[in-house]
Amino acid sequence: MPALRSGVQCCVVTGNLSDLQERAGENESRYRNLNERIEPHNAAHVWVDPPMPDWVCECASTECMKPVRLTLAEYEAVRSEPTHFFVLPSEEHLSLAVERVVHQTERYWIVEKIGAAAEVSEELDPRSESSGPRASA
Repeated sequence: MPALRSGVQCCVVTGNLSDLQERAGENESRYRNLNERIEPHNAAHVWVDPPMPDWVCECASTECMKPVRLTLAEYEAVRSEPTHFFVLPSEEHLSLAVERVVHQTERYWIVEKIGAAAEVSEELDPRSESSGPRASA
């Protein structure tokens, strides 16, 4: 299992940290919503045993659309926490100013949003009863 080097900074923080956290929470929530729309298709097809379909990496990059392989059970386990997202197992997919790694596998890492990113992630969670469009500030 890969280990993170201590002190790794995977993104450069410029401007207000709270704004960065909010943007990251919004970006990763977009990918989570995309994966929620993919889920019925993935659940209907048996790819391997156990089924391990491709999902979209949920890192904070607005340009990353790389596939990540999770079983449906693994996907549901990540979805059970509104502040958790899965990313490719690589430091280039981390934004340590807005998240921390809480679990690592060879196929994916689970990150937990912190600060304002956690609040935004909870607000935008499609499985939350209180989710909905954010009010403009």
